[in-house]
Amino acid sequence: MVKDSIGVIFGKTESLNFKFAVSDSTATKRSDYVKVWHEVDGWTLAQVATITRSSEGFSIEQAVDVAEGASKVGDMDQQIIAEAAVIGSRDKHGALRIPKSPFSPGDKVFKADEVLIKQTLGLMRGDVYIGLLEGQNIRVNLDANNLVQKHCSILAKTGAGKSYTSGVILEELLEKDVPLLIIDPHGEYGTLKVPNQEKPGMFERYGITPKGYGDRVTIYTPASKTLNPTADLLFRLNGINLGVKDLMQFFSDEHSQNHTGILFEAVSKLKVEKTKYTIEDIIFEVGQNKSKVKWNVISKLETLKETGILSDKATTISDLVKDGRASIIDMKGVNPDLQALIVAKLCADLFEARKLNTVPPCMLVLEEAHNFCPEKGFGGTVSSDILRTIASEGRKFGLGLMVVSQRPARVDKNILSQCNTQIIMKVTNPNDLQAISKGLEGISSEVIDDIKRLSPGVAMIVSTYIERPVLVDIRVRKSKHGGASVPVVKPPISTKINIEVSEGIDTAKEIMGEQKTIEGQAKKPEKISEKTPEKTPEKKPKIRTGELLYGKEAPIEEEEPKKETPKKKKQKDDISLYAKMFGSRKK
Repeated sequence: MVKDSIGVIFGKTESLNFKFAVSDSTATKRSDYVKVWHEVDGWTLAQVATITRSSEGFSIEQAVDVAEGASKVGDMDQQIIAEAAVIGSRDKHGALRIPKSPFSPGDKVFKADEVLIKQTLGLMRGDVYIGLLEGQNIRVNLDANNLVQKHCSILAKTGAGKSYTSGVILEELLEKDVPLLIIDPHGEYGTLKVPNQEKPGMFERYGITPKGYGDRVTIYTPASKTLNPTADLLFRLNGINLGVKDLMQFFSDEHSQNHTGILFEAVSKLKVEKTKYTIEDIIFEVGQNKSKVKWNVISKLETLKETGILSDKATTISDLVKDGRASIIDMKGVNPDLQALIVAKLCADLFEARKLNTVPPCMLVLEEAHNFCPEKGFGGTVSSDILRTIASEGRKFGLGLMVVSQRPARVDKNILSQCNTQIIMKVTNPNDLQAISKGLEGISSEVIDDIKRLSPGVAMIVSTYIERPVLVDIRVRKSKHGGASVPVVKPPISTKINIEVSEGIDTAKEIMGEQKTIEGQAKKPEKISEKTPEKTPEKKPKIRTGELLYGKEAPIEEEEPKKETPKKKKQKDDISLYAKMFGSRKK
């Protein structure tokens, strides 16, 4: 082999792939990047797709002999063959070119250098540091403008690290002073305030330091401070002069034309009589209606009133969206229907504010997106329509959308298809895999197989400006992760055994290992010397065996001296200490 090369091309070659013989078993592995000199296009980047090792000289008969111990494995003439997929090279104009002519057998294969990898894959630009290229020490940066303006999706099964990855991106966007509005159904993102103190050795590897964003993050709760004690402020919707459209959102898909008519009549009358009216006024006016359907309407309005979400001091979009700040809407303790209503109202107001340019360009982060914009056939919510509008038109007005979900099959495909950057972690559900392959660009059957085998913390990134899907080892978070699972089963604790034994037994070893000695001592009655005058026997402290096992001493107890038992009960005295402690095996 030629010096510094890791292999030589052989056999039939094409412009899209080739095979090469590997010089050393440790020279390369699957997913490694290699380069080959092309006579027209110069240095061309390729990626190892498969690698195999074989030995034609080691026959099945020899293998059987080795398995049966009749012989030993000697030196075998092994062949290591790798197959590489060609990615291409950049021309003088920066465009990616794939060779139009195949490589020649005998061409040498080398490990690709960092500059060639980054240039060819399109990783030279970007300011959102997300992690390291898997198997390499190359930083992967995404472009912040592309990420926000053209939307982003993070898809993964439960426990694969989707919330962790979204936290990494949010940290980077906060560093760039991008305003964030985060819909947080489970209260996972409040820990952005706190520096990460876990795994300190990982920070050096990724070249970062722990950091909290407490001065930039505000947590709002639509419930109460009792349910969400970590919240900074209460979130409230405007309850003054509500229109029919605002009220009908809470009725979801259950409303009928009769409900709409009753509400319209009540609201129209209030607009004429009052300049300012509340939900109490609306309920009173609906109660004046003679239709029996009014009771259904009143029930819904009373439920809305009791949530306390309506107020004359509403939280405005201007309060939520500010440069360099993140506002988290913590939905813990909020009814799912009310959550959808809040999201619908928030998104509608945010979209209007961006069209009027009353708030700065920002990103809307939607955690558990399948609950707020479900695919047709999985139900509907009042927030679906406005989210589809933001996905299709938000780019024109500087309103970005980040969709995070553990069930890609249940997320509206119109929304997923508008996300130009897809961050996909391990997914194994067949329906979800099918949805990913159909709904996202650049996903092939080979890529689907890679998605099923991804390790936790490794993501596949598909983007319009990254030439092909790349695997990235997501960097450690600067702030604390709040989405970790809570342990349910605690380590088992043995039941304490409270058997009273003499003071001389000090350890569990003596109890378990020297039973015969103890039994023998138990059989011999204590003899009192005749010469010694009778004295009242001292009451010796007793120690509980179970407490000895747990390293504690039981309080001193007084016990009357045992009376000498008759010979008829000798059989009971012969019961061993082991039997007393654990019970007889005989029933």
